[in-house]
Amino acid sequence: MRLKCVIVDDEPLAIRLLQNFVERTSFLMLVDTFLNPVDALAAITSEVQLVFLDIEMPGLTGLELSKLIVPETRIIFTTAYKQYAFDSYEVQALDYLLKPITYAAFLKAARRGKVYFDGLIQQYVADKISDEQEENKAKPSNCIFVKSDYKLIKVDLDNILYISGLRDYVRIHLQEASRPLTALTTMKAIAEKLPSERFCRVHRSYIVALDKIESIEHNRIKIKKELIPLSEANVEELMRRISH
Repeated sequence: MRLKCVIVDDEPLAIRLLQNFVERTSFLMLVDTFLNPVDALAAITSEVQLVFLDIEMPGLTGLELSKLIVPETRIIFTTAYKQYAFDSYEVQALDYLLKPITYAAFLKAARRGKVYFDGLIQQYVADKISDEQEENKAKPSNCIFVKSDYKLIKVDLDNILYISGLRDYVRIHLQEASRPLTALTTMKAIAEKLPSERFCRVHRSYIVALDKIESIEHNRIKIKKELIPLSEANVEELMRRISH
């Protein structure tokens, strides 16, 4: 990434020197130069990463201008006066260049700027990845895997009508299949895989998809053409689930 920078100095020779330095530095891109600090203030937005800013200027000093610049933009002060060094760090400048400025000193300061903004990008990426991972953890999965015929088969939750159980096997009845899928697992184990807000155990041998229920009458649940038994022990829980 090339850092966008601006030069502000009331001396044309100083501007030309810094402009030459910027052009020699591959990771910098000069946006504009200003002799007047007031004009510079209007042009320095958050899109500008670095400002090479002279301190001693008429009308508005560099220190005064730095306090008005948006906080996203970082300052590298340039001055002929050593006594301003402490003041520059008080306003959290990235660096302080003492005139006459050598390219070696300029490059060292510019690299500090690059390290700073590279760190922000890395932190942004890391935070974004972390947020996406947390979001994916919180987002319920829309499928489960079950063991059938010595292989793992992916089952779309939206496709499940109901599940019936017999000892160590379950039969998963699917709306897009002519025959149920037989899986080697128990009712308890598969119930733990299913999201409780979408499925409910209504009998020791049956689990139903709540959104596939067509009607409930005389302790029987109708799904498609099938009538599934509803045990008295599970009535209250089913009523609570479908009422939400």
